[in-house]
This record gives sequence, C-alpha cells and structure tokens, in this order.
Amino acid sequence: MDHVTFKHKRTTLERAEKFISNLYFTDVNLRGRLYREKAPLTSIKHYAAPDRITYQKALEGHYEPASIGQSFGPVWSTHWFELVINIPVAWKGQEVHLLWNSGTEALVWVNGEPQQGLSADNDRISYILSPKLKKSFVSLQPCRHTIYIEMACNHLFGIGNVAIVTPEDDQKRFTLNQAEVAVFDRDVFNLILDVETLHDIAKELPEDDQRGYQALYAVNDIMNQLDVTDKSTFRRVQEIAEHFFTQRNGQSQHTLYAMGHAHIDTGIHLFISYYHIKTGSYYSGFMHPSCLGQSSPPLHISQRIHFLKTRLAVASPISLSNSKIQVHWISVNLRLRLSDGNIPSGEACIRQFLYGQQFFKEEFGVHCKEFWLPDTFGYSAQFPQIMRHCGVTRFLTQKLSWSLVNKFPHHTFHWEGIDGSTILAHFPPGDSYNMVGKVEEMLKTTRNFRDKGRSNRSAFLYGYGDGGHGPSEEMLQRLTRLKDCDGIPKVKFTSSDEFFSSIEQENTKLLCKWRGELYLEMHNGTYTTWAKVKKYNRQCEIWLQELETLSTMAHLKDPGFEYPKAELDRLWKLLLLNQFHDVLPGSSINLVFQDAIKYYEEIEKTSTELINKALKACTKTQGETDSANDVELYVVNTQGFTRQEVIELPPTITASPASKKRKLSENSIGVDGDGPNIAEVSIPPLSMRPLRDCLVKIETNSEVILTREDDHYVMTNGIIKAVIDSIGRVTSLTCFDKLTKRWSKEAIDQQHPANQFLLYDDIPLYWDAWDVMDYHLETRSEIKVMYIRRAITPLDSHTTTICICDFSLIQVSLKISDKSYLKQEIVLDAGSSYITFNTEVTWFENRKFLKVEFPTTVHANQVTYDIQSGFLQRPNHYNTSWDSARYEVCGHKWVDISEHGFGVSVLNNCKYGHSAVEGVLRLSLLRSSKTPDPKADMGEHTFSYALMPHWGSFQEADVIQAALVFNSPLRVVNAPTTNHSGDLVSKGLFTLDTKQVVVQAIKMAEDGSQTIILRLHEAFGGTTSAIITSTLPIQDVQACNGLEDSVHLQDTDREVAVKFTPDNRGCQFTLDLLPFQIISLRCTL
Repeated sequence: MDHVTFKHKRTTLERAEKFISNLYFTDVNLRGRLYREKAPLTSIKHYAAPDRITYQKALEGHYEPASIGQSFGPVWSTHWFELVINIPVAWKGQEVHLLWNSGTEALVWVNGEPQQGLSADNDRISYILSPKLKKSFVSLQPCRHTIYIEMACNHLFGIGNVAIVTPEDDQKRFTLNQAEVAVFDRDVFNLILDVETLHDIAKELPEDDQRGYQALYAVNDIMNQLDVTDKSTFRRVQEIAEHFFTQRNGQSQHTLYAMGHAHIDTGIHLFISYYHIKTGSYYSGFMHPSCLGQSSPPLHISQRIHFLKTRLAVASPISLSNSKIQVHWISVNLRLRLSDGNIPSGEACIRQFLYGQQFFKEEFGVHCKEFWLPDTFGYSAQFPQIMRHCGVTRFLTQKLSWSLVNKFPHHTFHWEGIDGSTILAHFPPGDSYNMVGKVEEMLKTTRNFRDKGRSNRSAFLYGYGDGGHGPSEEMLQRLTRLKDCDGIPKVKFTSSDEFFSSIEQENTKLLCKWRGELYLEMHNGTYTTWAKVKKYNRQCEIWLQELETLSTMAHLKDPGFEYPKAELDRLWKLLLLNQFHDVLPGSSINLVFQDAIKYYEEIEKTSTELINKALKACTKTQGETDSANDVELYVVNTQGFTRQEVIELPPTITASPASKKRKLSENSIGVDGDGPNIAEVSIPPLSMRPLRDCLVKIETNSEVILTREDDHYVMTNGIIKAVIDSIGRVTSLTCFDKLTKRWSKEAIDQQHPANQFLLYDDIPLYWDAWDVMDYHLETRSEIKVMYIRRAITPLDSHTTTICICDFSLIQVSLKISDKSYLKQEIVLDAGSSYITFNTEVTWFENRKFLKVEFPTTVHANQVTYDIQSGFLQRPNHYNTSWDSARYEVCGHKWVDISEHGFGVSVLNNCKYGHSAVEGVLRLSLLRSSKTPDPKADMGEHTFSYALMPHWGSFQEADVIQAALVFNSPLRVVNAPTTNHSGDLVSKGLFTLDTKQVVVQAIKMAEDGSQTIILRLHEAFGGTTSAIITSTLPIQDVQACNGLEDSVHLQDTDREVAVKFTPDNRGCQFTLDLLPFQIISLRCTL
C-alpha cells in the first residue's frame, strides 16, 4: 500500500541534481545513459602545421600516428588531425557523435568545409556525425568516415592557467584526453533538460509560489516513474513534463525577446591572425545542423559580421546564407569592430559606422538601425549624435551593469547626447551576454527590470557570448520549454528589429531620459594602459585626416593625381581594427600588441608615402624641372583655421636657393647655438605656401626671456610668465591681457606647485590591466629626487637675464625609482600661449601608476574635457557617490577648468586618462599592470603636454585650436620653387569666418564622383552661423549624413539648411549650426 510522503524541498531538489549529475552516480543515473555505446577511432594521425594554414595546405602535410594521452604544443601552435572512423553496422539508424576533447579550441572539417567548433571550455566536445545513419552498409561492412580536425593550442581565453587575468603559461602543453565515437540517446538528452528545468523552477521561484511546488512534485514524479534501463518508461514521464510546460502564461507576464549572441573578442587573449579558427568555429556551428539539431526553433543571431567574415574568407569557405537550419542573422553590430567607446576620435567613430553599413548593404542589402556594443568600457556622450548621423536610432549594451558603486537607474530609456540628439537605448536586465537559458536568468531578468510600468519587455541574450561560440542546442531547448510556461516570463525568439519595434509601439513617452555619457565605474585604467598603442592611435587618426585633406587638394590641383581611395580604405580599416575594445584600451596579451604595432607601423609608412605623393602633386606645375636648384621649403596647414606659430626648420635652411632669393630676417629665423633652426610663420587654413611667403617678424615684446633667480627660473614671452623651481615644477603662472594691459591672477596654488610628478600603488581587486581602484589615491608619493638640472644656454649662479628671440628651454631629470627615471624639456616659444613639457620616461615598474599634477587657484563646479567632436563637463567635487566614482575619467586633447574671466587648460599629444577634484588637474601618464601582458608599458616613452593659463572662457582663449595645433605640427617640406600665388593650394580649399566651427574631415566622396565631403562640427557648445568661402569650382552644396547619403529629418532630429551662392571667383555658402552639431556636406564640382 502506497503512502503519501511529506516532501522535503531540499532533499527533493538535491535528488534531482544527482539524477542528472555528470559527476555523481553516473552508473545509475540518467546522465550516465546519454551515450549508450562507444567505440575507438580506427586511426588518429597528426600533422604539426608550421603556421595557420588552409585546409588544402593541411592535406599536403606529413601525418604521423597519434594517440589519446599524447600532449601537443607549443602554445599558439596549430595542429591538424586526420581521423578515420568506422561506424559499426549495429549502429545503423542511430544518432552517432564524435567525442573530442583536446583541452583546446578546435574546428571540424569535412570534405573541405568547416563544420563545427569544439571547445573544452564550453563543454562543446561532441560533433554529430549523422543525426540518423541511413547510408547503406555495403556487404554489412562498417560505415567509414574520414574527417579532419584543426586544433589551436590555446584555451577560449588564451593560455592562462586559471582565468583571463592570470599570467600566461608559455610552457603549457595540451593533452588529447578523448577521441572516440558514441551512440547519442536523444530521449535521454530531452529528459535531462526536462528534469533540469523543473528542478530550476522549483528552486528559483519564491517559497510561497504555488507554481514552484508544482514543478517540485512534477520532477519528483518523473524520478519515481522513470526506469533509466527501460525505454518503455520514457514516454510516460515525458508526458508529465509536457503537461507542466504547456500550462500557459497570462497576458501581463513580462516577455523576454530571446536572441542568440556572441562577440568573439577579436584581439584580447587571442592574437588577431589566429581568428580564422575562432570565426570558422563560430559560424560553421550555425551553418550546419550538426551543432544545433534539426528540431531547434528558428535561431536569431546577433553578431558583428564584417570583420569576422573578412578574416574567415581567407581560410574557411563559409557562406552566411548556406544554412541547413533556420538561421536569421541580426544586423546589429554595424561598426567595423566591437570598438572602444571612449578613446577613438569622432571621425574614427563615423568611419566605423561608414564601413560597417557599407558591408551590410553590399552583403545583405540592408541598412542597420540598431547598434549593439555589448562589451566596451563606457560610452561617449557624443554617441547618440554620431549614431543618428549614420542612420542609427537604437542602441543596446549591458556593460554598465558591471559598475562597482552605482546602479544605473534604467534598462529601457531615451539616451540624449551633448547636442540633444536622442536614441532609444536598452540594457538587458539579466546583466549578462553569456546567459544559457536557465530559469534563474529569466527570473533575474524580470526582477531586475527597472522600468516596470513603462515597458513590459526586455532582451535576453543567450549563448557563450564573451569570446565564445554562441548558442548551443541545450540553450535553445531550455528556452523552447519555457516560451509560454505559467509562472515564468514569456520567451519570444525574435530579432533585434522586432524587439525595438515592439518598444516603439508602446507609449515611449513614459520612458525616462538619460543625458550625457554612460560612464562605466570600472575598467578606468584602460584610459592609460599600453601608452604606445594610445600614442599611435592619436597619431594615426591625425595622419589619415591629413592624408585625405592633402590627397583631395592634390586631386583637384593635378588632374593626373589619382585619389588613393583603396589605400585610404585599407589604412582606415587597419586603424579601426586596432580600436577594438581590448587592443586600444591595452587589455590584451602581448602577441596581440605585436600584431597591433605592425598595423600602426604600416599605417605610418604608407600614409607618409602617400602624403609625400600628394604634396608633390600639390606643387606640380606645367613644365616643372627636377633641378635641385629649384627646390625650396613649403609650409603645410591641414587645419581649418589660420595658424601663426614657431616651427622647426631643417639645418640646411641657410643653404636653400630660395633663401638666397629673399633674405631671411634675423628676427624671422634664428639659430640658437647647437639648437634647431626655427622661424615664426603665419599660414591660411587648408593651404600650402612657400616658407618665404609665410614668415612673420617676431615682435620685440614676444621674445622669450629666460631669467635665473637663485634656485628657480622665470620664463616669459609677453603672453605668459612662468616660474620654474629646481626640479622642474611650476610655482607661478600668469598670462597677459593685451586689451587691458595687465597680468592675470596667479593660476597655481602657492602651497602646491604644478607639474608635480606623482607615483601611486596600482593594485586592483581583480582586473589588472583594466582597473584602477579609488584607493590608489591614498598611496600618493611625490617624485622630487633630481638627477640633473640645466638650461639649454649656460647660466651662472647669479641673477642673469638672457633674451632669446625664438624659444627658451630648461631641462630636468628626475629619479622615479632605482629602475625608472624621467627627463623633461620645459619649453616656451615666442608667441605661444602655453608652456610645453616634452617628456622622456624610462619605465620598469611593477603595478605603479605615474601621473602629473596641476593644482590651480580656479574656483569652479565643473571641469571641461575634450571628447569626440565636442566637450563634456564633469564635477570638480565628490558630492555624491556618482561624482566620487568618477575619480578617473577619459578626455582627449585638452582639459580645462575655468571660473568667470579666467581659467587653466592642460593640453596633451597622446594621453586619455584624467582626474580633477577641488581645482587640481591630473594627467595620467603610465601604468605597469602585469596581466594579461606582463610586458605592458615596460621600456622607453616620449610624450608632451602643455599648461595654458588664459583670460576669459576656454572658447574665447582658443584652447580648442591650441590643442589641435599642439597635436598637429605644421609640416615643412621641400618642393619645387614655383609661383603658386592665387591657386587653390596657396589660397586653401575652404575658409571659415568663425573659430566656433571646426573642420573635422575633407575627403573625396565614397561613390567615386567629383564630389568633396566636408565635415564640420560646432565646437563651443552654442548656436551659430558659419560662412564658408572657397575658390573651388563648386556647383552645388547639399547636406548629407555620415554615410554620405541625403539627410532625412527622421534620422537626424534636425533639418540642415545650406544657403549656397556661387560666383566667378568660387563660391560661398552659409550654415546654421546648433550646439555641438555635426554636419556633413556634399560639395559637387
């Protein structure tokens, strides 16, 4: 007689866990029956490839016998295996799997095509040889298969032993632990998922939830009624599970829009040239039913396809449309790379969208409306406008859930940029892009959702997302069971477009708005780590901008000059490749940076060659000769404003034939002892002129005066005056107002000198290369030990005054530690509004952080930071937890603190990490993290920064222009002596009547037409009108977007009106710009 037993929830749940465990009781539980029969492979042969080779090359290799238990290496090497498989006749009609576990990532190849990835890290070790063997067994002989496996000697995240933040083990070997075939029991597989799902529902629902107890009793009944050795009992217990899962949900239940996801992290712990294995593994899994099973529901995959498909095409012949199951590629990650969200310039961000949208249009005939950036370390406040400018109106990420201190208040909201542009944004409330379809993830998603009442739907991203292999069959089957199951959120397999469209069909007026940046309170050390990469990034962005401008100028000047579009595309794509969110931030392994530096060097080499070709074409005239006597120096200005500054000349200037034709005044050109030849010049915007036509006489009151007084120096040029102490610190700084004829107030805190180098301990909680924690600020140590001090011109010990018509310079050398030191030149040029600090550092530290500090006397609530195509203001205090969590922030070329009528700016030529509080500005210089790259930042570094006091606001003081000048020195080149006065080269391409509008890019149109693309942005944060004049034969000017398509109001939130007036001398056109507005123009010739 049966008795009803009181059910103890804990014991029942644990019984269910053991019933499907792969560790306990596998001889009697359900999991132990998953593979009923196994057989060894007929033969395993191995070929150690010399490099990452193609399948055809692998077939030509010399294969030797291999066996289970054999180890392979070294790390990062590639190995090919030829497997001969004889399937027993008795297995006819069964589902047969290959089981392969080499502890690495691998890729299965059959008949020259990649089939599926294998990865021990994701427990993906089986490949379906056939869902059901139907091939006839000739003469009752075994069915024979020959397949190849390409194995990479690394884990999912590289070659570390434990996690992605542990040091690499370059001596690691990888052992072939399993290689066999087995009969897969799909009934057992389905029952395992039934038991697992019921167990999870019973465990995760609240104690007072009736539905949870129904699940508990259902799983209990299954275990009681199932005999794992008797297949006749399977159908009865399957009906128990089906009865539970088919009880429907109510209409008000939250809906999860399920989308398969993976971002492969191309360039973090796997070097870039490796990625054909990773991408082949990823894509082939969806293109063939062997990965997901024939009975899987329609699969919607979100993936940035452009780069990965490009890499894949080199070695793996996969078609994204050649799928044997229903796969829907979701066109979302439309940028070329899953790039960093803080450091790239505004123009680089636009090019990411430009090339990404071009790819999707060419490959799929679609225009992407969604931008997914699931994994990057913060999001610029300029993103909404840049997205809108490139035809994108929707945004998805989840990374802000990683913030350490403050919880972001929304999951579905309107995001507004600095210009007022808004886009619809969503953060999946499951706080993960690695969800696997478990009940706890679904319930967490619903509980976490912070916009209840405003919306009732959220995205659910499932798959091995972070560097992984995307969705698996288990994930799909779990979600299928729960797609409409009472007590659990509804599940809808869908696309990103359908998800966002469903939100837009709701009352979006209920959604809240977030204005400004999406700051990640984590990974803020990435603004500084791997300084060489960041320096190259800044330089390459500038080189490519100059190359496009000069190539456009050359194309218009010389009909025989071919605009190098193909090379420009290639170089831009290399740069954008290196802006991946672990390469540019500096959080990759050393091998990645070896690749990255090669790409930067290629950009530098090729852009230099192409710039020289363009410059030659710009100075080419009819009937020119190659006589050496007809060569002189030219000055080149690629910025959109007139520049007047001191430049360095080649030492041979006095021997120049051109200089003999026109005597160079001593007040225009000076030579200081062993120092360089220098001159002060003035040159119009976007032009190229002979040096002789640019020279400016240095006024007497602009000459630099260097004075030594006791233990300090005084440097002044009539514009600014600085006092420098014996170790290079600035103890006093003022600036002169030519209108009022008076000096400003003191800019430097008299108790705390500026240009003070600081060393901090830099030991984060976990993410070494990524994070700098707030407690590092408590370990401040001032660097004051001097090696050498001298002025470039010898001074005696008494008070001495030296007048130098060009510049003055002081050199200091400081000891950082027994292994590290720095040397610095402190320079003041004639006519300059800032004092420059050219710095060399020899750096061999262990988890130390080097900064330089500028305590000011400015009283202000906000500090202003240069960002992409505009600026952003952040607090100068720690009033709230939100303020104090921003102890390290990202800025680009300049940072400024101003009160009414006066301020201080810090300019830099390659740094991005900043901090500011209570009027103290700090520039982050170098870190010394040891994982994942133990060599990060070790060695020699050169960089420059400048200190600029000013009257008025930073806008009135031309800080923005000063930063552009500081980053883009005027080019001085040799070219044939000709009379260019009056042509487009000497007059310039365009002239603007206001400094409030910055020229961001000048290039020829993507469509190959005789059309110039002129991109501008309003830089001061205010509404303005700009009059642009040009001597070019422009026939029409029309506004376009960043993709160079006609502007549609719904894509931009604003109308762009261009008033165009042509005349016989060229043309003039007028624009009205709103604060921070980016405008692109098609100028048709």
